[in-house]
Amino acid sequence: MWDEERPAATTEEAGKEGGTMQATIQASRTREPEIHELLARRWSPRAFSARPVEPAQLVRLFQAARWAPSSYNAQPWAFILATREDAEGYNRVLSTLADANRQWAQRAPVLILAVAKLEFDHVASPNRHAFYDLGQAVANLTVDATSLDLYIHQMGGFDAHLARELFAIPAGFEPVAVLALGYLEGPAEPPAARTRKPLADFVFSGSWARPAPLALETETQTRPR
Repeated sequence: MWDEERPAATTEEAGKEGGTMQATIQASRTREPEIHELLARRWSPRAFSARPVEPAQLVRLFQAARWAPSSYNAQPWAFILATREDAEGYNRVLSTLADANRQWAQRAPVLILAVAKLEFDHVASPNRHAFYDLGQAVANLTVDATSLDLYIHQMGGFDAHLARELFAIPAGFEPVAVLALGYLEGPAEPPAARTRKPLADFVFSGSWARPAPLALETETQTRPR
């Protein structure tokens, strides 16, 4: 908006002001959008301290998962907890991991197998939102873990069939992911720059693949992974 009461700038002032304005515009284009500090801090390390996670902290994390939203409040999630203190259970979860994951995950003091319930209880029909809702529960757990200076690395590289066999997981339930959980060992910051797709790649309006105008205003691609 024009400032009609402001005196006209001299050529020198205009030049300085123009440079300042350009710098401000450029900064606004490159500045990362603000998100909650806990979301910004979250990342997925592969180096965990041997320090045990206190039982009270684990209870709190599962309470956070418990209070996640879900379709029809079905709460279609289950978790198999394995700590180093439970060597048998821990080694069984560890044995399901792909070799590349096992090499570093074996240092985490806690492993958690996340499982989705595939059918509703209140009606005899598949729950096509089960994986989505399990993801919400794990997201709650993960954010709350971050608030306690705990870190989680989620893994899809595991043998779901072996997990089903080792833990007698019944039909109608699907092992989905394994979480390595613990306190961080090493630097408190991620080792390298992390990137995210720009909003215009996935925030649409009007029709598929038509970026929403607000998404086009955001050019940054850098965000935690």
